Amino acid sequence: MPTFTALTTLMGEDAANGLAEAIEKMEPEPTGVGVFEIEDDSGLWEVGAYFLEQPNVAVLELLALAFNAKPFALSELPEIDWVAKVRRELSPVEAGRFFVYGSHDADKVPADKIALQIEATVAFGTGHHGTTLGCLRAFDRLFEAGFRPAKVADIGCGTAVLAMAAAAVLPDALVIASDIDEVAVDVAEANVATNHMEGRIECLEAAGFQHPRLAEAAPFDLVFANILKGPLVELAPAMAAHVAPAGLIILSGLLVVQADSITDAYVAAGFTPQSREDLGEWSALVLRRN
Repeated sequence: MPTFTALTTLMGEDAANGLAEAIEKMEPEPTGVGVFEIEDDSGLWEVGAYFLEQPNVAVLELLALAFNAKPFALSELPEIDWVAKVRRELSPVEAGRFFVYGSHDADKVPADKIALQIEATVAFGTGHHGTTLGCLRAFDRLFEAGFRPAKVADIGCGTAVLAMAAAAVLPDALVIASDIDEVAVDVAEANVATNHMEGRIECLEAAGFQHPRLAEAAPFDLVFANILKGPLVELAPAMAAHVAPAGLIILSGLLVVQADSITDAYVAAGFTPQSREDLGEWSALVLRRN
């Protein structure tokens, strides 16, 4: 069964949400509508809709005019076995001592690497994205330099690949992985089990540090936060409250053009920049608690 997509951009969150609500009332009805902020500080938002039938082009044109949006880009997606496609195209990732792979590449695991299995069916945090790769590389460099945190938190953990990397090389450390999304927590728990780390990593559903267990375990010596710019900035005061003096944080999920403003927010919260690595359009930051 083919899938039709309709995508547009416009200024402002309220207008984007209003357009999305109007699309949801169309006939034929969309199977899904999404609203996303374009993370480049432009103020632009993207609205996308998916249909199982050809959408009414005239209605879409009227909606674009009504909400001062760009004309919709319409396309028909071919019928593809996406899981098979992802497995073919996502090759294993090396980040220092870490080797992230899917089960279909189990025969490629080097004997001298720490292997972390993340299935290609998962869309977030597989290790291939520049943000996750940047975090893994930053942690690998810190570990190589002798950094041995006793308490680690992975905030917005997704697949928990960062938490698992920490647990793999820090056998005595307390490691907690949390995510605001219930599905992500389920995925994290499944990956922890797949990598035989049951009992080594606690997986929690939480927004930021808002969980009794995180409060109880604080202060942390290392915190990963691979999330978006807005949540990262909002998290800065809570990060300062939950990180030990001289503790380190590894931040990503941010574009190169956003790195300076995020760094400024964390400097204001009591952190000192230690390093930065840009991978393509993405940055990974390491900062130390004052």
